[in-house]
Amino acid sequence: MLNEFDITALFITLKLAGVSTLILLLLGTPLAWWLSQTRWKLKTILEAIIALPLVLPPTVLGFYLLITLGPNGPVGGMLESLGGASIAFTFTGLVVGSVIYSMPFVVQPLQNAFSGIGRRPMEVAATLRASPLDRFFSIAVPLARSGFITAAVLGFAHTVGEFGVVLMIGGNIPGETQVLSIAIYDHVEALEYGQAHWLAGGLLLLSFLMLMMVYIFNRRFSLMQSDNQ
Repeated sequence: MLNEFDITALFITLKLAGVSTLILLLLGTPLAWWLSQTRWKLKTILEAIIALPLVLPPTVLGFYLLITLGPNGPVGGMLESLGGASIAFTFTGLVVGSVIYSMPFVVQPLQNAFSGIGRRPMEVAATLRASPLDRFFSIAVPLARSGFITAAVLGFAHTVGEFGVVLMIGGNIPGETQVLSIAIYDHVEALEYGQAHWLAGGLLLLSFLMLMMVYIFNRRFSLMQSDNQ
């Protein structure tokens, strides 16, 4: 069964995933829209930077985040000089690391969804004198809702399963920065396989259900689009 530290780790994990997903959607939506519309020559470089967490070892990203956000780093040092404190080994540091690490899982589905809309619906709305903002919220967002569902679920699920990045930037402080993935590692290291099974099995079930939800929603959305055509 779960102990009090496991339950606390569960709440920290869900809070981290929820906050990170919200921030990712707020930041990723305009970024994905711009990437889907722009013809900027250096667009490919920016896309490669966003996609780096897909291939970069999590400990590498976590290490450089720790160096950057630590008290001797450029960001951490600036915060301390302004009277604040370094955000390394804090929940805020976990959020920063999670947002950067999960960025491609949100931006890429949204960018693909926006690109799939095409220019025709937006051009028709423009002829009806709809402003760019109106066209975005009344045309682009509804037509890309499957992309939003996919992005939100993947961003949330990926954050829940993080290990290397959160361990490097947040450490393993029970009740503060210890998340479920780290708690599982602690149980295995202590040969407490029963408790590790409870946590690992719960994460496995949650991940499966969330992916099933994405596939079911996308299938129904595709069928609805086919019927409307």
